[in-house]
Amino acid sequence: MPFAEREEQAAERGEVISLVLSCVMRILCGGVAQVTLGKGEFGKYLSINLGFGIGVTMGIHAAGGISDALCEYSDGHYIVTGPNGTAGIFATYPAPYMTLLGGFVNEFLATVVLMLCILAIYDKKNNGALEGTQPVITGLLVLVIGMTMGVNTGYAINPSRDLPPRIFTAIAGWGIEVFRAGDYWWWVPLVAPTLGSLTGALAYKLLIDFHNQTPLEGGDGKGKDDLQTNQV
Repeated sequence: MPFAEREEQAAERGEVISLVLSCVMRILCGGVAQVTLGKGEFGKYLSINLGFGIGVTMGIHAAGGISDALCEYSDGHYIVTGPNGTAGIFATYPAPYMTLLGGFVNEFLATVVLMLCILAIYDKKNNGALEGTQPVITGLLVLVIGMTMGVNTGYAINPSRDLPPRIFTAIAGWGIEVFRAGDYWWWVPLVAPTLGSLTGALAYKLLIDFHNQTPLEGGDGKGKDDLQTNQV
């Protein structure tokens, strides 16, 4: 195939991928922006969780861009937290009543639950989900975690969910305050989900996987019969 044709096809694929990512960005960040900028008039907390759940089901994680609406909403100022704060559209921040330790525990436990359930969903040796339904069930899992544990911290449950958007907001106009807010909250979404995922995986391995090993090759029950015969 000539180089020019390969280059043209690559450009076409790039356009398709960009379109898909753009749609997913609207799903993931549009719900947060709608609720935040509309002060609850154009959506509630459920809208945010549904957006993230569907976004995970689609299997793509992305952060949204910034529009002039943010400037109009905050009177031209980029505010991190408070009634008119908009940085939370992109990264996660703890609720005003949350302590740093409480938020850490919340993120840790949420990620433990996430990892445990994901391993169970995709474990073919266990009573896992039917083939092809795993993305939908995983999306529902994220939805449930968000509705039950997300209000305290924004449920990052993944370092990549928080750090890249936080760096973006720091560059885009919100400044260094995105790292100072919440008593220097920025490191919690990095450390707590990492430890939580490791703990969840270890717990699943120790409590379930070790006790649910696949039979040995050729183990159709004959091995057990042979053992009984030898004992006789």
